[in-house]
Amino acid sequence: MSTFALPQKFQNWINKRNWGLHTHQIDVLTNSDRKSQLLIAPTGSGKTLSGFLPTLIELDRVNFSGLHTVYVSPLKALAADIKRNLMIPIEEMGLNIKVEDRTGDTTAKIKRRQRIDPPQILLTTPESLALLISFPEANALFANLERIIMIRPLFLWGISIHLFLIRL
Repeated sequence: MSTFALPQKFQNWINKRNWGLHTHQIDVLTNSDRKSQLLIAPTGSGKTLSGFLPTLIELDRVNFSGLHTVYVSPLKALAADIKRNLMIPIEEMGLNIKVEDRTGDTTAKIKRRQRIDPPQILLTTPESLALLISFPEANALFANLERIIMIRPLFLWGISIHLFLIRL
């Protein structure tokens, strides 16, 4: 297995859990500056951590305002699970990172606020994302977007998500 020098805060967190990074996680980190990556790995192999670790590291290093990463899930329940799991390293390492979801269950008040003051990480569904990109302020909202994480991307094409990707 190759090695990757994690920032000390992150290495300490992984060590505390008696974990080690898998090869695919190191590969995602090593190539995080690429325009796109495709990760295929078995269930339970740390795909969520693989997808979000570059974002967490980047957001811990710089004072980033606005939407940095969008996670698109085919199911709102999965987005909620991901949020719950993502908050563990954020809280345990004391990272100052704002994570929110945007699904059919999100209140109209929160949705309005997210259009002007988005979180750094937004977890959403294809339907909610399609609505979000239809608003006039979408170009400004997504102007500084650094990363899109998708689960089962082939499922998303039926929701015309390709229009969103084309806009970027």
